[in-house]
Amino acid sequence: MSRLGELGAKLYRGEVGYDFVGKRRFWYGVSILITITAIVGLAVRGLNMGIEFQGGAVFTTPKTSVSASQAEKVAEEAAGHDAIVQELGTGGMRIQISNVDTAKADQLRPLLAQELSVKAEDINAELVGPSWGEQIANKAWTGLGVFMILVVIYLAIAFEWRMALAALIALIHDLTITVGVYALVGFEVTPGTVIGLLTILGYSLYDTVVVFDSLKEQTKDLTKQTRFTYSEVANRSINSTLVRSINTTVVALLPVAGLLFIGGGVLGAGMLNDISLSLFVGLAAGAYSSIFIATPLVADFKEREPQMKALKKRVLAKRAQATRETEAGGFSDGGARDADPDGTQPAVVGPRSQRGHGRSSGKRR
Repeated sequence: MSRLGELGAKLYRGEVGYDFVGKRRFWYGVSILITITAIVGLAVRGLNMGIEFQGGAVFTTPKTSVSASQAEKVAEEAAGHDAIVQELGTGGMRIQISNVDTAKADQLRPLLAQELSVKAEDINAELVGPSWGEQIANKAWTGLGVFMILVVIYLAIAFEWRMALAALIALIHDLTITVGVYALVGFEVTPGTVIGLLTILGYSLYDTVVVFDSLKEQTKDLTKQTRFTYSEVANRSINSTLVRSINTTVVALLPVAGLLFIGGGVLGAGMLNDISLSLFVGLAAGAYSSIFIATPLVADFKEREPQMKALKKRVLAKRAQATRETEAGGFSDGGARDADPDGTQPAVVGPRSQRGHGRSSGKRR
């Protein structure tokens, strides 16, 4: 068995583990700090909305010797707006200019043809109206709302409402971080971004549901025992599924990282950037929130119940009693007390027949 497999087996059996739930306030603080950073980035920089949402024109040129940076400068000077230029595999370019109407597009085509040393009739121009992007945004918000409602209902039925609420908070956490990263990085928001954001919702819930399922199994008849509190069982559930969560997350992140860093970064495929960044950040945030946010929140919610408070009180009382008995264990034997009434000598351990070996060997008087 590999070392990772051995670690997973020990985590599953509870032989080793990290106190995720016990240190939840620290992780809450980390999450709040990250979320605030994302919100500030979103408020200060805003999202770089693509022409699908703002409206504009897309010019596709034939093969040209002009570089992408030169083409971007030419397009911005001609249009008076920011332009996004992407090199195509054919040697041509895709030039996006926002806030351009039909009349402006007709003026830009010959100017671009002249500067790029191509024929004007070879440049293909497509106009995108802002109403189309608005429809996409509205449908995306509708889909997100319906998804959230269905998730809460399902988790409340399959598990309980506290788990549903914790999962909802974790989802909002993941979406906020992902959108904030988009604002900070400055990547363009396109329909591909929307697809990526909606896709990560399911991935974000996957690890959370796995931990919740383990927690549900381990907390059956929990109040009938006095060994563990709810928080301790919740922490054990996280540790028992930790290696599985790490494995599934890494396996999912590897191809997405290939799309982001190779497809988008090296090959310069813009659409891959749009989808892969949202997937990459969302998958990582989802794995993080299932371990450090969702399950600790459930433990917080459950520990407020009267029966769980009573259970915790019984568990702590039993442990305190066991500690006192352990500390007094060295003096529980009557013979040991007689041999050392002042408690200055070590307590004698062993059968009574062996307790005279410490006396002097002289005759009795």
